[in-house]
Amino acid sequence: MTASHPRHRRALVVPAGMAVATALAFLPNTAATAAPAAEQPAAATADGTPLSYVVNVRGGHGAPAHVKKAIGEAGGTIVTSYDRIGVIVVHSSNPDFAKTVRAVRGVESAGATRTAPLPSAATTDMGTPKVLSASEVAGAEAAEGQDPLQGLQWDLPAIKADKAHEKSLGSAEVTVAVIDTGVDDTHPDIAPNFDRAASVNCVSGKPDTSDGAWRPSASESPHGTHVAGEIAAAKNGVGMTGVAPGVKVSGIKVSNPDGFFYTEAVVCGFMWAAEHGVDVTNNSYYTDPWYFNCKNDPDQKALVEAVTRASTYAERKGAVNVAAAGNENYDFAADEITDPVSPNDSTPSERVIDPDECYDIPTQLPGVVTVAATGAKGLKSSFSNYGRGVVDIAAPGGDSTAYQKPEPPATSGLILGTLPGGKWGYMAGTSMASPHVAGVAALIRSTHPHASPALVKALLYAQADATACTDPYDIDGDGKVDAVCEGPKNRNGFYGWGTADALDAVTR
Repeated sequence: MTASHPRHRRALVVPAGMAVATALAFLPNTAATAAPAAEQPAAATADGTPLSYVVNVRGGHGAPAHVKKAIGEAGGTIVTSYDRIGVIVVHSSNPDFAKTVRAVRGVESAGATRTAPLPSAATTDMGTPKVLSASEVAGAEAAEGQDPLQGLQWDLPAIKADKAHEKSLGSAEVTVAVIDTGVDDTHPDIAPNFDRAASVNCVSGKPDTSDGAWRPSASESPHGTHVAGEIAAAKNGVGMTGVAPGVKVSGIKVSNPDGFFYTEAVVCGFMWAAEHGVDVTNNSYYTDPWYFNCKNDPDQKALVEAVTRASTYAERKGAVNVAAAGNENYDFAADEITDPVSPNDSTPSERVIDPDECYDIPTQLPGVVTVAATGAKGLKSSFSNYGRGVVDIAAPGGDSTAYQKPEPPATSGLILGTLPGGKWGYMAGTSMASPHVAGVAALIRSTHPHASPALVKALLYAQADATACTDPYDIDGDGKVDAVCEGPKNRNGFYGWGTADALDAVTR
């Protein structure tokens, strides 16, 4: 099977019955609502092409006047400034902008957030989900007390969510923000639980609060809508059921029209969640254009610093940040990893990175819950990244039916979710595993409304069902080991503390 370019790889789309190669990547096209060019000049490649930058200064005091002056003198225009964390978003056409500004007193780091010009001209065919036909939806027969499509959701009993719903659906006082490609809040399974006040478009790096700005257009990726349904599709006699069907879900759109999740948008997303009472954020993406950001590179170091500050601030304000581990079957605990796709917005080149110095962000940032994927047989999904000390927990993300076939009445080894336009369909990936954990975290917060993020995470890990290493791991049955799991039953590289448990989340 041929993989699309893994620009965004937290989800992948696999026709039923087709084998999965190691690393399929599906992700997003989204809409940006950037300010007019006159207000937002851009930043620069070596030939003076406009680029975007982040400039990091001491947080909590606002950008110093002399730094603002230096930014202007270096040919930069400030788009917005997140003073609480000291991150300034700048556009400039000066190819020496970052180097010049890094020498300014009070600037701790600065770097280009992209290698392609503003706006990006690159596009990639990222595939489409397998959409349920009208006859499949109409012909679905629900068991008593279930939504019509719930029988197709093998993933709910895999984490005991079906049993949890008999006790609690979660609290409407809890909101999970889907930081992603946008959410279609008009979907009949999402509309009852949508939190408009916590929704926004952050694509430009600056919040756009116009009505519906958080939605994907008809030509854009359904990824964020799928994720939102997995978390909180309402238990309303329509379609499917989310892991936490009684909580609220919001859409924070951070992916641009070409499917890139740039640093300034991700920073904006975390800051918006922090300031709008969000309890959990779901992050099923990596921050472009670098799969791994290496701190010995001054540009990439600045990106790590900016997103770290934003995600840490969101946690300090009460949010539990949950992120997908990725779909390349990488061992994050290896001595080195070959990254063939960075930078993914211009011309990638193969590089060998040290996982101790180079980070997949936000997945590997401090405090973030890193989620690996499992299939219908409870084994690590063939594509899921792993690594002892990096993966915190596992949850259903789907896999090829050829590898892990679900029990009837489910028919697909992928994960059912909501799609824009009132539809439902299948996707797979760690993108789908992460929202299961976000949903369980929301149930924990519902049960313990005053719990801190640290306590929610502690309960999430303590309640997880310890899952022993799969050894040997030969998922395709060809006689060759496809990945090596290390660690004990309750803390290993494939499953972390274990498989998420929704029933414990509402009863303990």
